[in-house]
Amino acid sequence: MSEPIQFEAIKTALKQSKEGYVLTLAIHPDEINDDLMRDFIGSRYVVVMVRLGDNEQPMEREDAFPGDMAVKIAGMLCRDKEFWYWLHRKEWLFEQNEAACTDWLCSYLDIESRKELKTNESARNLFNRLRESFEHWRKE
Repeated sequence: MSEPIQFEAIKTALKQSKEGYVLTLAIHPDEINDDLMRDFIGSRYVVVMVRLGDNEQPMEREDAFPGDMAVKIAGMLCRDKEFWYWLHRKEWLFEQNEAACTDWLCSYLDIESRKELKTNESARNLFNRLRESFEHWRKE
C-alpha cells in the first residue's frame, strides 16, 4: 500500500460533466507531492477532506452555516417522538405529533416558519438553548 498524500488546497471551481462533478483545487507549489505529479491522468484516489477554519483547525459544519443547520435540526426535532414527549412532560405540547410540534415551536420562537431560523439570529439563539435543554434531558 502506498503512503497517503497529504496537502492543503483551496477550492477554486466546481462544475458538472457527464462523468459527475469536477472539483478543481489550487495547491501551493510547496505542498504538491511528487508522486501525485507523476501519476497518470485518470488515476483513481480515495479522498478525505476536512474544511479548515480561520484558526487552522477542522471546522464544524454547524459553525460554518449556523442558520442552515438550525433549520435542518428544527425539522428533525419536530419529527422526533422523544422531543414531543419531552415537550408534553413540560406541559408545552398537548398533541404529540409533528404538526402540533411545528406550530408550538414557531409560536415559542415567535416566527412564522422554521425557515426563519436561517436569518433570525435571536430566534436561532432561543432555539439552540431549547435544543441544549432537550439534549441535556435526553442524556440523563
